[in-house]
Amino acid sequence: MTTEPATATTRPEERRARAALTRIAEPGDPTVGRWLREHGPTETLRMLTAQEPPPGISNARAAGYRLRGQHARPDPDLATIEALGGRFICPTDPDWPSQLDDLGDQRPIGLWAVGHPTLRPWALRSVAVVGARACSDYGTHMAATLAADLAEAGWTVVSGAAHGIDSAAHRGTLAAGGATIAVMACGVDIPYPRGNTELIRRITQQGLTLAELPPGDHPTRSRFIQRNRVIAALTRGTVVVEAQLRSGSLITARRATALGRITMGVPGPVTSGLSAGVHQLLREEGQLVTDAADIIELVGSIGEDLAPERRGPVLPRDLLTPATAAVLEGLPGQGDADTAHIARTAGTGVDEAAGRLHELQALGYVERHGTRWRLTTAAREGGTPRIR
Repeated sequence: MTTEPATATTRPEERRARAALTRIAEPGDPTVGRWLREHGPTETLRMLTAQEPPPGISNARAAGYRLRGQHARPDPDLATIEALGGRFICPTDPDWPSQLDDLGDQRPIGLWAVGHPTLRPWALRSVAVVGARACSDYGTHMAATLAADLAEAGWTVVSGAAHGIDSAAHRGTLAAGGATIAVMACGVDIPYPRGNTELIRRITQQGLTLAELPPGDHPTRSRFIQRNRVIAALTRGTVVVEAQLRSGSLITARRATALGRITMGVPGPVTSGLSAGVHQLLREEGQLVTDAADIIELVGSIGEDLAPERRGPVLPRDLLTPATAAVLEGLPGQGDADTAHIARTAGTGVDEAAGRLHELQALGYVERHGTRWRLTTAAREGGTPRIR
């Protein structure tokens, strides 16, 4: 039997029962979740492995639970996760992220984890970055950049370790030396997809891999869908970078919305099918974001994590006083004019206009020809004089 973690508050028999139940019930099974809530893990395990079916389910379903129960070996599974340097986190452990409780009866039975020793602090300040597997260069760049900038700002980046946007988000975080969590749709000892074996190894070393499924279990389509609910619940917000209209990442985003989390999308070219799902999300419920500052403002502390004000570059003429700028605007775009004409156009006196014109001459905006004034070539090309 494995050694009980020093910080654990879960009793050993309850930990064993929950470990066994991850072999018996599929992730997100609301019936088993209800029994856990009403009867606790030890009694729920007994009900699922007894010969008489539990109340409220068919004989066929009860037989399926019993069949899986015959292959449940919690002690070897707990020994395997310990040998990997990991642990099995239960809802009664101090390291359990309480935001997962928002899933109600679909809350994970427990989480098999390998990597960074503390999950809860990382999850409290985390953002999910998800999107298409077959993504574009634009999507890869945006996901990696957003993740790196979030990591540098002290946020944990959560994704699913899949090809495409998920991989780019994890790599961007790792490159910035930040914290990243991969939520797997299989056992944490199964590198899936195989092409990301090295990436998953790096995540385990620098970050954390999580799974509801016990060691050795393989992914299925339904397990990917259920995995998405954990990503949505674990984080304070979900960012979709690229997604087609029928994309699993949109499921994550909609689960996040249903859970009261912030849902965000990065816009892309309107001609790209990879951005069609994101644009639909933005029309329906999502917040448009273009960089990490936008994301942090939405998911961060109110009044503290504000994005900087967006504005264009400051041009030299922006630094002119209002009176001087009015005189500059009083010059014709083409040709020249005398001081009186310029004063009348600017709405000021002749003496005031003359003084401002000499100031503008010193700054290189205007030039004098006898008694007349005209814009310099640089002012005509780089400024925005009013054409009269």
